[in-house]
Amino acid sequence: MFEFLLPFFLISLFFLAFSFIWRTTARKYISSGTVASAYDAWTQDKLLERLWGEHIHLGFYPSENKNIDFRQAKVKFVHELVKWSGLDKLPKGSRILDVGCGIGGSSRILSKYYGFNVTGITISPAQVKRARELTPSGLNCNFQVMDALDLKFEDGSFDGVWSVEAGAHMNDKTKFADEMMRTLRPGGYLALADWNSRDLRECPPSFLENLVLKQLLEQWVHPNFISIKDFGNILRTNKNSSGRVFSENWNTYTNPSWYDSIIEGIRRPFAILSLGPLALVKSIREIPTILLMNWAFRKGLMEFGVYKCRG
Repeated sequence: MFEFLLPFFLISLFFLAFSFIWRTTARKYISSGTVASAYDAWTQDKLLERLWGEHIHLGFYPSENKNIDFRQAKVKFVHELVKWSGLDKLPKGSRILDVGCGIGGSSRILSKYYGFNVTGITISPAQVKRARELTPSGLNCNFQVMDALDLKFEDGSFDGVWSVEAGAHMNDKTKFADEMMRTLRPGGYLALADWNSRDLRECPPSFLENLVLKQLLEQWVHPNFISIKDFGNILRTNKNSSGRVFSENWNTYTNPSWYDSIIEGIRRPFAILSLGPLALVKSIREIPTILLMNWAFRKGLMEFGVYKCRG
């Protein structure tokens, strides 16, 4: 009888242990330092780069072709946001600030395909180091460690400001917008994409949705989420903004990314295994949060907001 129950006991023990590890190693937001530490760790273990490539953001899946390659979708996302935001109207040599540049994937595309002179900033020293390693000498890209809430640039320093999936890590969304708009020259272009919650005042979350939101905040160092409308209003009322702010919800185009980010590990198992057994544990550890993200975005609890405005 015991031999019959042993496999079930071991499986249950595994899931209990995994659940304990997942809860006790949560990456709660405490300060900007916890964001830096989390991204340092993600960069140094190279797991995300091996699985997802140079772009640690969601992809763009056209309505007519949802089956494009995950990495191609990430590159396509950059081009689609450039076109939608009007950033492509800027001439070659324009100065672009990439706020929350990661390991420089978007910065390199902006420089290579559009001829921009790109400055990427991130709060993670490890990301800056890796971005510099990945960037060919011929590209006009430079990377610096800097807090997005305290940009060390003069007013109007840039012709365009670009930011993808960085704002959710900012504990002060107004200051985040203030710093970007301050460094954008009059008439310059802002192109921004971020994770937002739906308007939780107009449509309060259920008990289950509150639990999901709590996990999404605590697992990936997010201090808070706000709605697309709320962040749009922050941009609209900024003293350096033209006031003409446009926003859209790109859930339809980006949602396939969540399942693809898991499937990528199945497609490229050696990308994980080549990093050692601990990498396998780390990759499995992220799956519950990815599944929760997928659920939240598909149900409309979370929304992928894109924004454009002029300085």
